[in-house]
Amino acid sequence: MSRAILWFRNDLRLNDNPALDAAARECREIVPVYVLDERYLERGRWGFYRTGPYRLHFLLESLYDLSEELRSKGSRLLVVAGQPERELPRLAGEYGCSRIYASKEYAHEEIQAEKKLAASFDIRFLHSSTLYQPKELPFAIKQLPDVFTAFRKRVERYAEVSEPLVAPDEIPGPELPDTQIPSLESLGFGLPPADGRAVLEFRGGATAAHSRLDHYFWNTESLSVYKETRNGLIGADYSSKFSPWLANGCISAREIYREVEAYEAEVEQNKSTYWLKFELLWREYFRLVAMRYGQRIFYPGGIQEKAVRWKDNDKAFEKWRTGTTGDDFVDANMRELLFTGFMSNRGRQNVASYLAHHLKQDWRKGAAWFESLLLDYDVYTNYGNWMYAAGVGNDPRSRVFNTGRQASIYDGDGAYRRLWLGEPEKDPAAFLERYF
Repeated sequence: MSRAILWFRNDLRLNDNPALDAAARECREIVPVYVLDERYLERGRWGFYRTGPYRLHFLLESLYDLSEELRSKGSRLLVVAGQPERELPRLAGEYGCSRIYASKEYAHEEIQAEKKLAASFDIRFLHSSTLYQPKELPFAIKQLPDVFTAFRKRVERYAEVSEPLVAPDEIPGPELPDTQIPSLESLGFGLPPADGRAVLEFRGGATAAHSRLDHYFWNTESLSVYKETRNGLIGADYSSKFSPWLANGCISAREIYREVEAYEAEVEQNKSTYWLKFELLWREYFRLVAMRYGQRIFYPGGIQEKAVRWKDNDKAFEKWRTGTTGDDFVDANMRELLFTGFMSNRGRQNVASYLAHHLKQDWRKGAAWFESLLLDYDVYTNYGNWMYAAGVGNDPRSRVFNTGRQASIYDGDGAYRRLWLGEPEKDPAAFLERYF
């Protein structure tokens, strides 16, 4: 084949990119494209921007880094705004491309766009965000175990994580214009000022992703104590913090998995090194859940289709999202999210439980708020975890958290709560009104 489009989606990297690998092997020339989907820059059904300024800023940084990587390979990145099912055929015609290569996605909206493209164009989708190729799993997707532990035991015993792919030395293609990446301001957003209390200064792109991996594994050997520190609340290294880069595909799950194995061979193998693999398996599981259940991950009763009567109290929800509920542990976590775009895993479990079980609000509204703010939002992990917390997902057990007890266990000295509730001059409601 002479020339094809490489459509970048949530795979903003050159290493271990199956779509790039296939295009490079099968085509003489490649036209790399990213479509900034205008639908995700709008407000959703609950009134929130679907992609808020934190996540959008991280995405634009990731695109810039990808553009520089492509330039080093002799190529360019075309960045256009619009809808993929319209823009990609137009660009294919403009550049004489006869096929599109892209990473496969598994959620409803993304699948609808894929179907529209496939109906009128030769397009090939490859699995880029998973640890395993679905066809290599020891069960069919429709037979995915309903409980994570059963899934984990089967894949650990019968499935193999493949070696990450190496990026091509050169990416030949036609002459392309210089990459023009829009600014946050040109898209109608303002970036909230950096907050000195943030756990980390996240920067988008594969370069920053690998720098973070080197820091956490090799420079500090923090991986060796991950299981003991992962429920922390303050600081950069209580957990890996890889999730924003994973969500944007700046680094792949396979790359991290194999790097853990290298660490185990060169430094040590212990419960903590295993636990990071364990967390990658949770990420994998939620993708497979989306493949199996489709739109049901967005139902009010979740994949269980429970008959739950959620309340609709705007005042209660507003207090929750501004961190003014009166529950100091919930409020501290919600303010960290509002002011930085990040929250610990321990915090997420508590605030989700509080919204769904204490306030009895529709969990999907909380999931939408996370979608807007979280730097590391991805649809599968976000909705999978929210279903789990609301009791409508993959675990039949009740997941109601006693936030007071949780605070005493994980913030016994109150340092975290003082950190995020001790700055009264930073008014959450005014901050929200200005930036969101």
